[in-house]
Amino acid sequence: MKRQRNVRILATLGPSSSTEEMIRKLHEAGADTFRINMSHADHDLMRRLVAMIRSVERQVGRPIGILADLQGPKLRVGKFAEGTVALKAGDTFILDNDTTPGDSTRVHLPHPEILASVKPGDRLLIDDGKLQLKAVRNDGKAIETVVVAGTKISDKKGVSLPDTDLPLGALTEKDRRDLDAVLQAEVDWIALSFVQRPEDLAEVRKIARGRAALLSKIEKPQAVARLAEIIEVSDALMVARGDLGVEMPLEAVPGIQKQITRACRKAGKPVVVATQMLESMITAPVPTRAEVSDVSIAVFEGADAIMLSAESAAGQYPVEAVAMMNAIAVQVEKDPNYPSIINAQRTAPEATGADAISLAARQIAETLNLSAIVTYTASGTTGLRAARERPQVPIIALSPVVETARRLSLVWGLHCVVTPDASDLDDMVDRACRITFSEGFGRAGDRVIVTAGVPLRTPGATNMLRIAYIGSDGLGGI
Repeated sequence: MKRQRNVRILATLGPSSSTEEMIRKLHEAGADTFRINMSHADHDLMRRLVAMIRSVERQVGRPIGILADLQGPKLRVGKFAEGTVALKAGDTFILDNDTTPGDSTRVHLPHPEILASVKPGDRLLIDDGKLQLKAVRNDGKAIETVVVAGTKISDKKGVSLPDTDLPLGALTEKDRRDLDAVLQAEVDWIALSFVQRPEDLAEVRKIARGRAALLSKIEKPQAVARLAEIIEVSDALMVARGDLGVEMPLEAVPGIQKQITRACRKAGKPVVVATQMLESMITAPVPTRAEVSDVSIAVFEGADAIMLSAESAAGQYPVEAVAMMNAIAVQVEKDPNYPSIINAQRTAPEATGADAISLAARQIAETLNLSAIVTYTASGTTGLRAARERPQVPIIALSPVVETARRLSLVWGLHCVVTPDASDLDDMVDRACRITFSEGFGRAGDRVIVTAGVPLRTPGATNMLRIAYIGSDGLGGI
């Protein structure tokens, strides 16, 4: 299935999309990778979803990626004697270590790490910021706060701390159990929630041991402050705009989105833009004009993937939401302004052979108007460097490793094909031309450019490019 766009679509599975028939419809509508949210899926459901995705993959003959999203630490207040209490601006309210049900003056906070870390002046945002508190005093056992805005608080509402660096690891005990389960199920990507620092990825990477790629969700101010370090140790990033919009001023989120997207593009790491992209399509068959603009901005920025959450997981129109996102992306990439915007954000290659070859391949392909850039990639690195160039011609990524092809389904512009490794250079060129022809990217007489590493089967040794004609039989011509 040949996509008519470069940006990828990541669709979340849930109650509205947990059958094999629906997963196939979502894929046909445009979904390239599927997200399983471990906040809502138990291990049995996760394994069933993985099996259904793999079945669809076999039916369509295309590699499909699977991303398992770990829940991460959930910080919540305790319970109230009356379930809910009313508050008003200026009231004093205490969060403490007393397990007694709360009232209008206090509530239990079952997180000693918060009690140990909050400083006077720090903000505490309850229930996605609907109640805003500011710490006045903290003795390690009770945080005295003043209500800044909001009217009520109720049982088990979430707590966000935008000003506090918590001594929490990104993995909870539930996450560790979930991580073991999803690795056994052979998912392709692990998304790590509430990353604050690069060290948060160390434990996950040690457990994963390369069996899955790691995606860091950027949803806290502390992560934005250490963005470059987190990019360096991550395989991909997600702009998790929901929590970012709670912990940081809403008006700052668009700029942060651009900052993260451009930093990832410069580093050659995939970046996903997520949350509320087509939110109204949870209950409506068409999005708002503002949502269409929101999606288009991410595409114009050159994001690798755009994500649907509740729209495809629990909405009334999951297939329509994916089809709409696909249609928006296709139209944006046809816009006459699109190439100049993408080109303006391109950064200089790094001083490596792979980057030099990727740059040369793009320039030659665009100058000679070739049909495609065909790149051989076993580990995925060569495919990532080719995508970093954001060429105006298609990129066909050939890999003998199905796991690599599945991971690359999240990456901008890569049409991934699983094929046996070439036996020699002539076989490599013939295979590249034949696949370009059979996949509908070129016709007899067209030219392609092939990049690979010589000697063959040497990881990370991309050092060759060759222009080849597609012969009348679909093989490499002279």
